[in-house]
Amino acid sequence: MRSIVATLFLILPLGSLAQAPELLELGPQQIQAFGIETVAVRAAGRTLGRNYPAKVTVPNAQLRVVSTPLDGVVEALLVAEGETVARDQPLARIRSGDLLELQTAYLETRSRRLLAAETLARERQLHAEGIIARRRLLESEARHREHRNAEERDQQALGLAGMTAEAIHELARTQGLDATVEVRAPLAGVVLEQLATAGQRLMAADPLYRIGHLSPLWVEIHVPLDDLGDVAPGNRVELPVPGIDARVITVGRMVHGTDQGVLVRAEVSQGSGRLRPGQFIEARLALEVDGDALRIPAGAVVRHGGVTYIFTRRAGGFLPMAVTLVMQEGDEAVIRAPLEPGAAVVSRGTAALKAAWTGGGE
Repeated sequence: MRSIVATLFLILPLGSLAQAPELLELGPQQIQAFGIETVAVRAAGRTLGRNYPAKVTVPNAQLRVVSTPLDGVVEALLVAEGETVARDQPLARIRSGDLLELQTAYLETRSRRLLAAETLARERQLHAEGIIARRRLLESEARHREHRNAEERDQQALGLAGMTAEAIHELARTQGLDATVEVRAPLAGVVLEQLATAGQRLMAADPLYRIGHLSPLWVEIHVPLDDLGDVAPGNRVELPVPGIDARVITVGRMVHGTDQGVLVRAEVSQGSGRLRPGQFIEARLALEVDGDALRIPAGAVVRHGGVTYIFTRRAGGFLPMAVTLVMQEGDEAVIRAPLEPGAAVVSRGTAALKAAWTGGGE
């Protein structure tokens, strides 16, 4: 490197080193000897940020915790973690004494409602014949409404306890009590977690399973506040898994105290089957940049005096040019500079040019 710099000092006028930026004049032989190569700048179009930690989650609207509706004992668990289930598919059977009490109350209120209906029909006929007063008919109608409302209340209680409409109809027809209630899937999805075991005594609302519908999925990314920039809904998110289309849907408003990061949530609409809920993954945000942004090799960028420069190819030599560094993506950099796509910039040999330009200083 010392010999390269010394040779360049012989080529360039000393006055040009103190004044900047001026054309660094090099002939074809010197360019070849110093290994200087150029590339054409390209329009950036889109930039990718650095990798951020992210976690795959199930959207809230697609997640259910299935609980036991009554106090009881788990008689059988019919599915296990990882199985796919359909909506209304039986998941577990619970034996519960509370269910017997609910069924008994329903049958009693139903009997009273039927008796009140017969009484009301008879008294309507008697009132039509002028045998009883209208007040007595109104009292019969009120009693019938009360018993009907009580029957509907007890029927709703059986539904909340897990009995289907068909089972309740069969109970009314046969008058036969059954202490077993089937817990059914509230949605189609996958069993993410089993939270109970057979033979376990549970209280009402104790969890049995966690079920999720896994398409689409969310990717929750923690982005440092200083890196948030122009991230907005609609931006693409690059994941290290092929065949996945993910886009930002929300940008959080709160800064988390633990890492001073902001939650950016992306939705995976295509390829969600390649991910697993709870999976930790790295994500990169793809940002659209202005039309004047250019993409060049990272090695083309040099720094001097706190300013970022590149060397552009000119007739007879190379010209240092101050630029704005937008982002660095691995072995490429995105800059803003008064150049058109296709302009030639130095990609190799920048160290020698910088040393000649600055006189070997930093």
